[in-house]
Amino acid sequence: MNFFVLAQGGEAQTAWELLRQGGPMVWVLLVVSAFAVTAFLERVLNYRRVQINTTEFIAGIRTNLKNNYNIVELVAICDATPGPVARMTKMGILNREQSREQLRELLDDNKRIEVARLEKRLNMLGTIAQIAPLLGLLGTVLGFIRIFRGVWEQGNWVLAKTLAGGIWEGLVCMALGLAIAIPCYVAFNYLVGRKNDLTVDIDKISSEILNIITVEMPPSKSAGLAKSRAARKAASKAGEK
Repeated sequence: MNFFVLAQGGEAQTAWELLRQGGPMVWVLLVVSAFAVTAFLERVLNYRRVQINTTEFIAGIRTNLKNNYNIVELVAICDATPGPVARMTKMGILNREQSREQLRELLDDNKRIEVARLEKRLNMLGTIAQIAPLLGLLGTVLGFIRIFRGVWEQGNWVLAKTLAGGIWEGLVCMALGLAIAIPCYVAFNYLVGRKNDLTVDIDKISSEILNIITVEMPPSKSAGLAKSRAARKAASKAGEK
């Protein structure tokens, strides 16, 4: 069957008008892009807020533990310092009377929790980077469906506007999907790098605080802690009797 295309003149349109004529998938892609921008900005601000100089922080904690041994001051310092490193340190200080193995287990459990916090919303950004081109492809398919529907309804005589409208819709969706996916992929990898840097700091502070409390603490302090633990155990047994 032969098809005859009747060309019609067109007018220059703005980018917004182009998007409006891109079909329903354009609106879906715009909503998805808004979620991606929100997730990216939230993670960037969060990582910047929790990033601290771990070396200086550990040095200050070590000095206080060795010299002053002021637990209240140490906890206050940790509370005033944002981020997972300070929270890990505070947890270790508050559980300083535990055995080395018990303290190691507590630090490992807390480390997994902190890493999960750092990974918050990263999966969403990575998912958007993957599905945005697929949503654009879906819009392209819908555009071609519109083309063939117009051909079927109009028979041999098909207006160029009908064909161009469907192709336009498909190309706009595909272009928009790629325009969203590419920066999302770059942003996702950037945030993963920042998260990995913070994870290294968490691993470092976990090992440091474990050694400071169980190895580097002055013997007098360790002895005092041992006596305190023994006294509490004795009191507990006496209460049970």
